[in-house]
Amino acid sequence: MAAERQGGRGGAGGGAEENKENERPPGGRAGSLGDSLGLEILQIVKESQQQHGLRHGDFQRYRGYCSRRLRRLRKTLNFKMGNRHKFTGKKVTEEILSDNRYLLLILMDAERAWSYAMQLKQEANTEPRKRFHLLSRLRKAVKHAEELERLCESNRVDAKTKLEAQAYMAYLTGMLRFEHQEWKAAMEAFNKCKTIYEKLANAFTEEQAVLYNQRVEEISPNIRYCAYNIGDQSAMNELMQMRLRSGGTEGLLAEKLEALITQTRAKQAATMSEVEWRGRTVPVKIDKVRIFLLGLADNEAAIVQAENEETKERLFESLLSECRDAIQAVREDLKPDQKQREHSLEGDSGKVSNIQYLHSYLTYIKLSTAIKRNESMAKSLQKALLQQQRSEEDGKRTARPQDLIRLYDIILQNLVELTQLPGLEEDKNFQKEIGLKTLVYKAYRCFFIAQSYVLVKKWSEALVLYERVLKYAGEVQSGAGAFTNSLKELPDVQDLITQVNAEKYSLQAAAILDANDNHETESPSQVKDGKPLSERFETFCLDPSLVSKQVSLVHFPPGFQPIPCKPLFFDLAFNHVTFPPLEDKVEQKAKSGLTGYIKGIFGFKS
Repeated sequence: MAAERQGGRGGAGGGAEENKENERPPGGRAGSLGDSLGLEILQIVKESQQQHGLRHGDFQRYRGYCSRRLRRLRKTLNFKMGNRHKFTGKKVTEEILSDNRYLLLILMDAERAWSYAMQLKQEANTEPRKRFHLLSRLRKAVKHAEELERLCESNRVDAKTKLEAQAYMAYLTGMLRFEHQEWKAAMEAFNKCKTIYEKLANAFTEEQAVLYNQRVEEISPNIRYCAYNIGDQSAMNELMQMRLRSGGTEGLLAEKLEALITQTRAKQAATMSEVEWRGRTVPVKIDKVRIFLLGLADNEAAIVQAENEETKERLFESLLSECRDAIQAVREDLKPDQKQREHSLEGDSGKVSNIQYLHSYLTYIKLSTAIKRNESMAKSLQKALLQQQRSEEDGKRTARPQDLIRLYDIILQNLVELTQLPGLEEDKNFQKEIGLKTLVYKAYRCFFIAQSYVLVKKWSEALVLYERVLKYAGEVQSGAGAFTNSLKELPDVQDLITQVNAEKYSLQAAAILDANDNHETESPSQVKDGKPLSERFETFCLDPSLVSKQVSLVHFPPGFQPIPCKPLFFDLAFNHVTFPPLEDKVEQKAKSGLTGYIKGIFGFKS
């Protein structure tokens, strides 16, 4: 109990918002005895989890919230467990069940124990002994759920709450059996939970059914995993499809499913001994590379079937990460053969070694996947640009042609790296194919550079770039005879030509209109002669600068101007003044000598 209460600190920080939760739970009905009580169990659980930590997987924060809410509920209902000096255990019985908050009290007890178990599950990855505590907390959660189900059997509780309590109990029981690896019992509990929620979803409106359907989708992978462990081999394919469609699993099943998929691929990899690429068969002896190559087709199929851009981006990142790991494993095998890594020959054939060729193949997969990812991002940005042109929204970060230019620069850089792969320098078909792809992406890059020039009204530069786009597109069409199949996955050049021709006419029209606008602005009534306002009061002209921050009113600083000089007075009488002679005083000073000089210093007079 003390461990569970540690999250109770900071209760004052909950504020008035959390106190409102204790007034009446959602869907709750309470009154005099005989009135039916109701509690939206799944809705309360989901809202509490999303608002208090589980959106970011912070189970400790959610546990602290449950502890604080329990304390407030007990205080509100005057259902205290003794005082600070003595603990007095009290249980909610059917006789005192006059308020739905008594049911909420038990629900929060179960949620607190469950969240503590999930917190320990995260920590058990580095501290295995915490697994014992984890199982203890799950059993505690199941015990509280059993008590909730028992109370809901009362005649005072409505039918919907009874069904939700049974489903909640089945869900926690399934999780406990799942952790104990009791697959049959876990599958039975999850199936019971799934059946109840499906019935509830069919019985209510679409808005209410969304929550129940989400819980059904959450527990479906657990059911398939239990079926696989019982012996249903077809469940493995369904699990992999679920994982790929969602871009990866989360929660209770994530680690187990990843380990199971890796184990299954490892079994298949035992039978895989070689791979063929561009007419050459290469033996594959590294297990990590075998596992990666076996899952490559499934990953690519999942990317094609991805429902949204976010899922597709996550799958691309997962595939690139696996590819980097496989390349690193090959590099470790290349280290002992460092001298032959660049120029390894097999007899007189001039071919690179098998391990080097396998490294080139994996690098090709990595670069090709990076190109597809950037192309997918470019398509989504192009859609954003079209939507922006149709309806511009102020105050939001919008897509710009410069973003697309950056993506196409990265694609072109990847294509350059493809042409430099060891073992493919003499493959003329490969080099020509990469050259055609380069022309396609250069055409698209030039197109969006031209679009960026159009935005700043540089018509001549944009027109020159449009002509270059047509040149690149023409070269692609003329040289794509034998490479039609390999260019199918690339953006269509013919669509680009059609768009460029339309843009050229729009560009010419915009340039003419812009020239007319400039001519109108230079009419005599609007021409500025450079004079400030103080010097042209007599003439009327439209000067837009007068309402701007750089208005010209007067010359500043003002220029120099001639002004009259201040008169000078000369003392003419000074030249005719005769001063008295001073020879007697000069002689007296000369006769005094050193003694007189000293007396003069100290102020003594003779």
